[in-house]
Parts: sequence; structure tokens; C-alpha cells
Amino acid sequence: MRALISVSDKTGVVEFAKELVGLGAQIISTGGTYAKLKEEGVPAVEISEITGFPECLDGRVKTLHPAVHAGLLAMRSNPEHMKQLETLNIEPIDIVVVNLYPFKATILKDGVTRAEAVENIDIGGPTMLRSAAKNYQDVAVVTDPSDYEKVISELKAGGSVSLDTKFYLMQKVFMHTSNYDTMIADYLKKERDDHGFPETLTMTFEKVQEMRYGENPHQKAAFYREIGKKKGSLVDAKQYNGKELSFNNINDTNGALELLKEFTEPTVVGCKHGNPCGVASRDNIYDAWASAYSADKTSIFGGIVVCNREVTKKMAEEMNEIFLEVVVAPSYEKEALETLCSKKNIRVLELKDIEISQDPNAYDMKKVNGGLIIQTIDSELYNEEDFKVVTKTQPTRSQLEDMKFGMKVVKFVKSNGIAVVKNKQSIGIGPGQVNRIWPTKQSFEHAEELIGPDAIKGAVLASDAFFPFDDIVEAAYQAGITAIIQPGGAMRDQLSIDKCDEYGIAMVFTGMRHFKH
Repeated sequence: MRALISVSDKTGVVEFAKELVGLGAQIISTGGTYAKLKEEGVPAVEISEITGFPECLDGRVKTLHPAVHAGLLAMRSNPEHMKQLETLNIEPIDIVVVNLYPFKATILKDGVTRAEAVENIDIGGPTMLRSAAKNYQDVAVVTDPSDYEKVISELKAGGSVSLDTKFYLMQKVFMHTSNYDTMIADYLKKERDDHGFPETLTMTFEKVQEMRYGENPHQKAAFYREIGKKKGSLVDAKQYNGKELSFNNINDTNGALELLKEFTEPTVVGCKHGNPCGVASRDNIYDAWASAYSADKTSIFGGIVVCNREVTKKMAEEMNEIFLEVVVAPSYEKEALETLCSKKNIRVLELKDIEISQDPNAYDMKKVNGGLIIQTIDSELYNEEDFKVVTKTQPTRSQLEDMKFGMKVVKFVKSNGIAVVKNKQSIGIGPGQVNRIWPTKQSFEHAEELIGPDAIKGAVLASDAFFPFDDIVEAAYQAGITAIIQPGGAMRDQLSIDKCDEYGIAMVFTGMRHFKH
């Protein structure tokens, strides 16, 4: 039995090699791995003794040789293959233990240069892995140190690695090399500052955790993270308390965080089932929390709360009076953390870089049956040059502030979406209806029910898309709305403008819609 060992990650490799030697294996090795094995007293043969050719080009060429690859690819059941090996004086290789140059670790270093990254692209390693994996019936190929024990156990038990295990190891090889090549391709795309959509799309992610179930108990689920430095992302949050985040927890919390990132002032976002249910900005975080909570005390039950300032003890005490699934903040007062963690099931997360937004060229993806639809994220709110007052009535300064606040909120409401706001507080949100008048009326009803009969008077209405008719303006006037912000762009825009002028309502067009399906 011959085993070729050449690893970047040397975790457990010495012990593994010693076990192989104890089972009668000859160890062939290269470079740093060979030096490590010899240092630990493991008998090994250097690769150049097998190839009859020295390592060269600073180690770039070591294993790219017929003496290696013929030994890997020769099918033991093929008499012609075995005859050729004998003629060429090449011995078969039965086990390959290889993991690749640390390309990922290299590109994640601060200040890494392109030259450093390229130098850490492994060539010989993937080639050996692919050769060995192609001939999996005859060669056991190990890329993951966690598989060492399985291989040794089978060798001790039966003198060989089972075909099923070899097939499993083969699968891991091609997943490993696919992930490696995808990281390289993604790095090079970013180096070229290429933001286009490629003709073929390959992406790679690393599993963070498996989940108990998906959106519903009968669905399986797992959580994966992108490879790279992604500050401000939920994958980097530190969890202090509660069960593992569920599929729905992650989806809802991510949506709440993306809305929170629209704000720089102290702000709190409450979220339920993917829609904001209470949002407020104030001069301090406690007042923001109190206002966000009072905006919809009903829907926040069992919901998500995210804050962009440190959570205080007083906030934590009030949060503990209701049932919350998740709380996220950049930090917590010591007493606040102790208070929140006193409740067994609440998931308490700390996210240091909570304010950092995604790269505007990041992808937003939706899986459809048989394919994938992909777009860049909705990273803008509006262009200043397109922000226009279209009515005779001009909005006041406070109305303008509420208009901008309202557009930030409604951008994250499922379409058709309406948000009613007053004094930088959401007071009524109407999400996800099949026409625009229903969420408008729903938002008014919720505001009156939850806050009071005069809640809407003097408020601002924000819409994620244009008004096809003037019925929205009519309903807004009857409810007491005094200012409206919407994208504009409908064939019948003038009807809504005229109706606003009739009622003295100020209206702004942003020129940018925010459908969220």
C-alpha cells in the first residue's frame, strides 16, 4: 500500500501517517509536509525519489509527473493499464491525502496583493485530487482531516477502504475543488471590478449550521455564509442567549437589519413575518424603542427587534415584558444583557458593525423552479435630482423629513406597500396586497385602532410604487393625510396631482420605485 500525502492543513496528519505506516504503508510526501513528517519521526519518501525529477520553480512543479498520475489513474481491473505500469516501472498509489494551498486565508488577509493571491493558487494539488477521484474504485482520496479516522478504521477492520467510502470521498473531492475554483474566479472578478452578469454563474458558500426545519416543520434547512469579509452581516453576530436561529428568524432578522441600515440616527425596527411593524427614529435609543413599540404593540408579539445603538437596562426590562423572538444590537449595557438573558428562549445577538451596508453590487437571488433569477440589491432610495415636488402645496421641513423616513420604511414592506408615518414614527403599515387601495385603507385602520382616532391627521403617506388612479389621494384626504411621497411614473399621474392640489396635499415624486416581492 502506498500513500501520497501533501497537505496545507496539517491538522492530524502526523498521527494519520503513523497509523498508515503501522498498517504497512509506504508514505510519499512533498515539501513542507515531508519535512513535518520527518521531524516527527514518520518514515517517508520524498516525491523527487519517485519521479526522478527534482522539485523546481520554487515548488511550483512537484507532482505534475507521469510517475504520479499514472500511479493514480491506472485501473487495477484493466490488464493493459497494469501491464503499462510494469513496463514503465511505475507503482500504483492507493491513498492520496491532499488539501490545497490556503487561497481563502490569503485573500482574507488585510492588504493582500494580487501577486500573493495568485501565488497561492494550487495547481498540482487539484490535479492529483481529480486524478485520484476519477479512479475512486482503486484510490481512496482524502481532503478533509475529519475523514482520517474513518479511513483508518476501515483499513484496520478489513484491510481496505470500502467502495462506498471511496465514492463518498470522491464526492468530497469535487465539492472541494469546485469550491476552491469558485473562490478564485470570484476573487478575480472582483479584482477586475467586473459587476456584470457572467454567462455562467458559479457561487460558493460555507455552512454555518443545519436547522431544525425550514419555513415549516416538514421542510429541511441549513444556513450558509458567503466567503469573504462581510461586516454588518447576521452571520457575524454573536449570540448570547436562546435557541439556534431558525430559518424564519434569520430571514426576518436580515430584513429588519437591512431596513435599520437606512438610518444613521438612533433607530429601532420591529419586524414580523418579513415586514416592518414598528419603526422610529429619535434623539436617543430608548425613545426610539418606546416609539417603535407603541407604533404596533400587537404585531411585535413574537417578533424581531433591531437597534443601532446600545441597549439600555430600561429597554431590556420593557422588552422582557413581551414575547420577542430575537433582539439585535451593536452592544448591551451589562445589566441589559443580564436582564434579557434571564428569559430562556429569547435570542440575544450582538452585531458590532450593524451599520455597515452591503456592497451595492451584491446579488439578490431567488430560486425558481428550474432556474435562478438574480439582480443587484436595491441599494438606493432615490436620486436627489429626481426628487421633485409636483403639487402647488409645498411640503414643510418636518413633512419632508417624514417623507424620507416613510420611503425608507416602505422600501422594505412587501408590495403593494404603504407606510403612514408621523414625526419619524411608523403609525400604520399596509403590506402585500394585490392592489394599492387595500393596503392604504389597512394602514389607516391599523393606525386608528392601535394609536387612536386622530393618529393619521397631519401624517405622511409613502408608497413603494406609483398610483394608477387618484383613489389613493381621495382615501388619504378623507383620513387626514397632509403629504404624500411616491415614485410617480403612472400614465394617470396628473389625476393624482390634480386631486392633491384640490385638497391642498403636498406630494413628492422620487422617480424610483421599490417593489419587494
